[in-house]
Amino acid sequence: MLGRKMLYRLIDWKNGQNKRALLVKGARQVGKTFIVREFGRAHYKNFIEINFERQPTAKSAFDGDLDARTVILNLSAMGLGPFEAGRTLIFFDEIQSCPRARTAIKFLVEDGRFDYIESGSLLGIGFRDVSSYPVGFEEQVTMYPLDFEEFLWAKGVTPEVVGALREAYVGVRPVDGFLHERMMNVYREYLVVGGMPAAVTAFIENDDFSRTLRVQNSILDSYRDDISKYADREKHLAKKMFDAIPEQLNRKNKRFILADLEKGAAARKYENASMWLTEAGVAMNCFNVAALEAPLRFNEKRNLYKLYMHDTGLLCAQGMRGIQGELLGGNIEVNEGGITENAVGAELAKKGIPLYYYDKKGRSELDFVFAEGGGLSVIEVKSGKNYKTHASLDRACGEATSKLNRCMVLSKYNIEAGANGVIYYPLYMAMFL
Repeated sequence: MLGRKMLYRLIDWKNGQNKRALLVKGARQVGKTFIVREFGRAHYKNFIEINFERQPTAKSAFDGDLDARTVILNLSAMGLGPFEAGRTLIFFDEIQSCPRARTAIKFLVEDGRFDYIESGSLLGIGFRDVSSYPVGFEEQVTMYPLDFEEFLWAKGVTPEVVGALREAYVGVRPVDGFLHERMMNVYREYLVVGGMPAAVTAFIENDDFSRTLRVQNSILDSYRDDISKYADREKHLAKKMFDAIPEQLNRKNKRFILADLEKGAAARKYENASMWLTEAGVAMNCFNVAALEAPLRFNEKRNLYKLYMHDTGLLCAQGMRGIQGELLGGNIEVNEGGITENAVGAELAKKGIPLYYYDKKGRSELDFVFAEGGGLSVIEVKSGKNYKTHASLDRACGEATSKLNRCMVLSKYNIEAGANGVIYYPLYMAMFL
């Protein structure tokens, strides 16, 4: 079984006071159902799972009154149970297919006898009619594909090794040469395999990348099917944007250009399609900020953005044919470094860090800017040998020294404290940001 950090989040939720229902969001096939199922069976006497797509008849339990007594009686009449107060977890999976179950959460939580977890891919959750959201009775958490640390666990790397890497990161000390090379080898595997549980399992168990690629292509097909199923009027535009992500990242300036999709395309026309993809969890917006001022969201320009995939393995499989061999062979510079930049963005997103890049009238561009330590920190992602050439970073550090917490370069090279306060970290250390 793949180790997932989400398990610890679920345990914290169970042990918390004033418990609300927990909604576990995330894209399809990131492991939501599996981790909730394992958690429920291990930590509750009774675990009741209702999947509204696999068991559509269960929706009828919510057709009438939504008070807790009526709903529980209806579910019990369907043969579900036992329902034992204080010792039962009820899991509503694919809840986007039963909007009234989402509405009923308020009354079920108020009843207080049982614990509730909801789950569903974002492919549809924000686009279904829910008559009344359970505000105040539900907390939400997003689950992502495996991050690099979880990938290391899957590869059998011990906590002691991860601890040694963390100490080097905190102390800004070079990692042992052999360990650094080994971690870069594993990181290149991670770029190609990604963090989708089925793809990671296929890779670990078979050591055969062709099987991993088949799994990835199957996941991509399911995403396209879901776009057709849930995106309604935006399906054509959403598919066009989704399929264009690899090409858009395969350039020096990785900003998403709508004109490349359609001559004279208006941002307003594609706004809902873009939002749909990010709400679905399969893509991530990285918005432009034109000033290194906190809070960043006050300076964002939502009409200027980059669009990343939530998983680099899927990105490679989607439209970059043959790139896997080059990456595994050590050429991470391929496609203008788009894969590595995407990987760092995904790692930040998994930590709940909003994605922003800095660009001031094309004069200076920084790959990532984020709030940290009471100030702002900036990251440049360098995939090639010229990792110490970074005019934009130097300029920003010089002009905004009082506002910046850390200036970092992530590359394939070892840790080093450079000039002007710039810190050089290996790409794999994005897991510690």
